[in-house]
Order: sequence, then C-alpha cells, then structure tokens
Amino acid sequence: MITLQEVKKNPVVETFIRKGNQFLGEMGFTEHSFRHVNLVATISRNILERLNFPEREVELAAIAGYMHDIGNVISRNDHGISGAVIAYRILDTMGMPPEEIAVVISAIANHEEQYGQPVNNVAAALILADKSDVHRSRVRNPDPATFDIHDRVNYAAEHSFLWVNEEQRAITLELTIDIEICPVMEYFEIFLTRMALCRRAANFLKASFELMINGAKLL
Repeated sequence: MITLQEVKKNPVVETFIRKGNQFLGEMGFTEHSFRHVNLVATISRNILERLNFPEREVELAAIAGYMHDIGNVISRNDHGISGAVIAYRILDTMGMPPEEIAVVISAIANHEEQYGQPVNNVAAALILADKSDVHRSRVRNPDPATFDIHDRVNYAAEHSFLWVNEEQRAITLELTIDIEICPVMEYFEIFLTRMALCRRAANFLKASFELMINGAKLL
C-alpha cells in the first residue's frame, strides 16, 4: 500500500509543490510551501487517529494533506480541482488502488471553501487541518503598509493550534490574535465561510467544532 513517505519521495510531487509555492509568491499570495503541506498532512493524520478511524484511512488523510495544494502549479483558481486531476495521475502511476485514489482526490478537490464539502472522512480531516494553519509566518509581503486584508489577518495571528478531544469528540481551533493589527470582526469578515466549512467537516466526523480567539469561545 502506498504510504506518505513514498509520496514524499516522488519527484513530480516534490517539484510541483515547490514550483506552485514559488508561483504563488510571485503573485503575492501567502506561503504554501513544504512547511504548510507537511503540517496539514500531520494534522489530518492526527484528527482521524485521535477519533479512532481505521489506520488506512488515517494514512490516506496524511497523503491527501500533503498533496492538497499541488494544483497551485497550474493556477490558484480552482487549484483543488486541478490538484485532484494531477494527484490521480501520480497516484495511479504509483500503483494506488482506484478505491483509495477516489478518496484522496475527492478530498483534494473539496478543500477550498468556495465550493468544498466534507464528502468523506479524509476530506473532512483535510478541511479542518488546512483551515487551521493561520499564522503571521505565512505572510510574504515585506511591507505592512501595503497589506491587504488577507495579509493583515494572517499577520495578526500569533498562535494557532487545533485541539482534538477524543473523549468528547470535540475539535477546537485556538487562535491568539493581535487585535491592534486585526480586529476579531475583520477575522470573521475573511474567514466566516472557512469556519462554517470547518463546522460541517467536524459534524461529518460526528464531532463538534469550536473556535477560541484570545481565550473567548466564539463558535
């Protein structure tokens, strides 16, 4: 069975993630490097592992997490869909069974908040993992005076962590935000659709979703 470590060693995967992040940087988008995809892979794995899903499903979540942004090598627009098509070709060539490929590519195609849906457990875990990576280290614009609202929201985030309470089946996104850089309402202006998607994803996993900002429970 194909593992995450094998996927990481694939030269096409490595090149497409690296070049996709480079292309986004040229357009001023936040960081989508190996730091991001490795973190999303780890969090996706941890979510399903802590909620006691089958071991193979846990590994597929890690694979989907690592490959989820591979479509950025083509375009930022609809990169989930283009990424799913790219991932199909790679995973098929590597010998992954069609049943497993279907799970991974559907998760990749559904991780964007504009149209994504938690269509399976792997997709739900990927959504939660991806949307939890909010931090100032992802901002690549060197001039705060020219920040757009997306830069400001990410730059204001000093800490982010996704907690999974397996006993209560509760998933909590905990954020610390510098409100002098970005008021909490401005965070919601950008991320309300993302948080709504996270709640649907948690519900799909038969868990609850909570959002804590600066120690206050907002969802």
